[in-house]
Amino acid sequence: MKIFTGKQIKELDTYTIEHEPIRPIDLMERASKAITRAISEIWADTMPIVVFAGPGNNGGDALAVARMLAEQNYNVSVYLFNINDNLSEECSINKKRVLDCKRIKNFTEVTQQFDPPVLDSKTLVVDGLFGTGLHKPLSGGFASLVKYINQSAAKVVAIDVPSGLMTEDNTYNIPQNIIRANITLSLQMKKMSFMFADTQQYIGKLKLLDIRLSQEYIDKTETRIHITEENDVRNMLIGRHDFDHKGTIGNALLISGSYGMAGASVLAARACLRSGVGRLTVHTPRKNYTVMQTAVPEAVMQMDREETIFSEAVDAEDYDALGIGPGLGQSENTAIALIAQLRRTSAPIVADADALNILANHRAWMQQLPKDIIMTPHPKEFERLYGNRCNGDYERLSKAREMAERLQAYIILKGHYSALCQPDGHIFFNSTGNSGMATAGSGDVLTGIITALLSRGYTHHEACVMGMYLHGLAGDIAAKEYGKESLIASDIIDFLPKAFKRLEE
Repeated sequence: MKIFTGKQIKELDTYTIEHEPIRPIDLMERASKAITRAISEIWADTMPIVVFAGPGNNGGDALAVARMLAEQNYNVSVYLFNINDNLSEECSINKKRVLDCKRIKNFTEVTQQFDPPVLDSKTLVVDGLFGTGLHKPLSGGFASLVKYINQSAAKVVAIDVPSGLMTEDNTYNIPQNIIRANITLSLQMKKMSFMFADTQQYIGKLKLLDIRLSQEYIDKTETRIHITEENDVRNMLIGRHDFDHKGTIGNALLISGSYGMAGASVLAARACLRSGVGRLTVHTPRKNYTVMQTAVPEAVMQMDREETIFSEAVDAEDYDALGIGPGLGQSENTAIALIAQLRRTSAPIVADADALNILANHRAWMQQLPKDIIMTPHPKEFERLYGNRCNGDYERLSKAREMAERLQAYIILKGHYSALCQPDGHIFFNSTGNSGMATAGSGDVLTGIITALLSRGYTHHEACVMGMYLHGLAGDIAAKEYGKESLIASDIIDFLPKAFKRLEE
């Protein structure tokens, strides 16, 4: 799925109007019917509804929804804000239709002073003040209205986007001047700002409404932001041939686990093996031998000369991929061994956890990283790599994209919607996963999965996109079985077979 900018969303509306063809007011009517249907499926007609409409097309949608709800016997009060006496054409048409609708309980056009209605827990507010065209924070009377709505006990449904929330960058927005919706009914597609943790407080439950905007425009229009869907991943699957053997389906090397952190190595190794690699070698300190041999008997053990740390780069010539970092530790000897390993390895590399922490402590080494290295930081790890704290999720993603382009690296910024930033500037958000996966070891599992996929012959892009999706899908299946509260990292591994099976079917 593509994510369009606010400008592209406007162009999509225009293209639909010109090429369907359809009149703008009729397209608004189509959208409003979908919104009305969604509202009526959730709330019965005994729920009093207060509609707040702005002067633009988002307000036009809200007015049409008010009329349609009233025609379905809802008790509807409407407030149209026309402060500057400048309604959009479609908003003006729908104002007349509301005035002509005898079932509207109350219609108020606000031009100066505003006496707000009582909003209690038995009231539903329909927010149609501002949509995707907003480019600056709300202020003045609109900001006061938003605060009034947010402080009330009313349920709030937002049309397309919560008023005050900008489509992409909300870094310098004013949080208290943004509607906090219980449900957002977004038209046709997700907006970029919906993908960030720090905007979820405004969106509530998100529901996409297909209003049949031009598929031709969607297909032909280029965008650098994407959301990975199941069919995207299913189409990447390589599969196995009947005569494949362990020598033909990937030989991976995993360098992980200082003494006392063998668990990270176990999780990454088990995930790698469950993700289809033909042969896995684990390089780990000598004191981890018994733990690793017992927990992962399928892996070949390669012991470091040191008892407790990774101390010296190893020959990786015969391997198809290298995963490095889980539980590695950050001793100075390990740091020197890490950069030597990264320099001398020609196979694809996945760097995670302590590998990233070491690089953050030796940021001059970042310029020596091999091209196309895959790094999988969580937000705090990324900020350490970047060298500065980021002001919100949008800025963090922007900096990750810049770093990926500058280093010619693949950076997976982990989160609920993990985001892959590619060397070419494209971003791919993952659509699977749940909060139960916010548990120690989950990142080690992802490292193992991606390392296996690289070994199997997937491209860097495919291994990252597919790895994120499978990781989240296995977590979703595990959460259905065990619940989110009880989910642990090894559960994700245990459900990888079902995740693969689902894609194969």
